[in-house]
Amino acid sequence: MIRNKKIVVVLPAYNAAKTLETTYREIPFDIVDEVILVDDASNDNTVSVAKQLSIQVIEHEKNLGYGGNQKTCYNAALLQHADIIVMLHPDYQYTPKLISAMSFLLESGEFDVVLGSRILGGKAMSGGMPLYKYISNRFLTLVQNLLMGAKLSEYHTGYRAFTRTVLESIPFNGNSNDFVFDNEMLSQILYADFRVGEITCPAKYFADASSINFSRSVKYGLGCLKTAIQFRLNKLGILRSSIFTYSRYTKQ
Repeated sequence: MIRNKKIVVVLPAYNAAKTLETTYREIPFDIVDEVILVDDASNDNTVSVAKQLSIQVIEHEKNLGYGGNQKTCYNAALLQHADIIVMLHPDYQYTPKLISAMSFLLESGEFDVVLGSRILGGKAMSGGMPLYKYISNRFLTLVQNLLMGAKLSEYHTGYRAFTRTVLESIPFNGNSNDFVFDNEMLSQILYADFRVGEITCPAKYFADASSINFSRSVKYGLGCLKTAIQFRLNKLGILRSSIFTYSRYTKQ
């Protein structure tokens, strides 16, 4: 806890057996109260490794996709009465050591969401990010900032921390079950005028780190552009999309 605020780390897992323990061992348990792993019908022994580490495990009987996994993660954290929820990939691509910094920023009351940005530090490429992903990240972020009136360094990080109020306010359960879930969720957060902070976050790209292939990346990119356009049209009152039809202070 941080000043009586309960911190729960959620791990959306799929075939993470090789990297899970390394990730788990670096979680700062001096402030983290609970860790919840949601296994999305992995083909390896992710669940057995998690249980050996005494991690609370929720198992999907069938693969629901990255977005579907996160929905289960966040709903489970809310049921555990979390005040601050940190989403950490168990593939060790992002360092768990930043959980403390992200949580303290939320506890300060100055931010509602904190993102771990791979771009801020200027070392995304040296960390192994493929060139095509770096270029597409910068292009999509530029377009999204223009359409959504924000100034984020990137919209595509998988390292995120939220206050309970955010998760209770946005209708994330109605979002896609695919990878574009992340982008839809962040767009909903900006639509509701929640305060988003960023910290620089090194990221590692290696064989056992999860990554989507080129074709899935193209599909994701098109989904991001679609969401940004929907955002702008909803703000202008031209369109009413279900993912943006809600009140900031209405619990979902």
